[in-house]
Amino acid sequence: MPKVTVLGSGAWGSTLSQVLCDAGKEVLIWGRNLDVVSEINSKKANYKYLPGITLPDELRATSDIQEAFNFGGTIVLAIPAQSLRENITEWADDFPRSKPIFSTLKGIEANSQLRMTEVVTQVLGISKDQVGLITGPNLAGELSLRQPAGAVAASPNPEISEMMIEAFTTPYFRVYPSKDLTGCELAGAAKSVIALAVGMAIGLELGENTQAMIITRGLSEVARFGGGYGANPLTFLGLAGMGDLVASCGSGLSRNRTFGEALGRSGNMTQARIEVAKTVEGVASAPAILELAHRVGVEVPIIEVVSDVVGGRISPSAAMDRLMTVSMAAEL
Repeated sequence: MPKVTVLGSGAWGSTLSQVLCDAGKEVLIWGRNLDVVSEINSKKANYKYLPGITLPDELRATSDIQEAFNFGGTIVLAIPAQSLRENITEWADDFPRSKPIFSTLKGIEANSQLRMTEVVTQVLGISKDQVGLITGPNLAGELSLRQPAGAVAASPNPEISEMMIEAFTTPYFRVYPSKDLTGCELAGAAKSVIALAVGMAIGLELGENTQAMIITRGLSEVARFGGGYGANPLTFLGLAGMGDLVASCGSGLSRNRTFGEALGRSGNMTQARIEVAKTVEGVASAPAILELAHRVGVEVPIIEVVSDVVGGRISPSAAMDRLMTVSMAAEL
């Protein structure tokens, strides 16, 4: 039975560990929180992040990073995107560079504007052909219930994509291959920002017309943004693009949409952070994505107003007003 190490014991890491166990893999999950690790081992539960979910009996957890590195033939990354460099740098001396690395992270590094797989390859000095990405409309709260879902396994190396498909496919979780790692990563990061905008509209008590406009025009922005970096346009019509965008914008389980709602209601970042005391990737990624878009001359008005709101330069209501002044050139 193939062994897999999952780095990260939050909601997403725990959910993916369950999927891997259901796919017949032997899984060891690593986490810093000793209480969470103990709970997984003794009670097969993670009450803080997945309340009400019973994890597989065969799943084990550890807080020993060296044990985690030695265990799996594959390493799955499920830690917060903005802490990736710090963690990888801390582990660099011991990180097993010969093993395939599967990222599940959605974000752009705030300081460097690098995609998550670029951070991994830069810090570890490994080839991009050694890494892959699992992405798509995968909300942990639903996937942990084993509700049907789909994802994309993206890598420039077809062998890595096939390894991810074999590792994660279950009767309720279908995984499809893609060579467009750049497009899938950019789509996963940018959709979080669009979901913040939709959340702000909901918080401002704006209706379905407004939300539909933001989602649709947001998809257009994300596709143009990805195209500026050579991504396949069809990527943005699939699970990694439109699928992930619809799930993040349409579900109350989405942290980005939920944070946007709190921000729209209060008009205040401090209050929104109090209400949603969880990692919200879109907040950190918005300025970085805007910078990346401007580097290739792509206009992204929704992403721009969200960046201004999270930066404290304008209010959510002013952001909505500004969106209605955007040029009405041909839609497509």
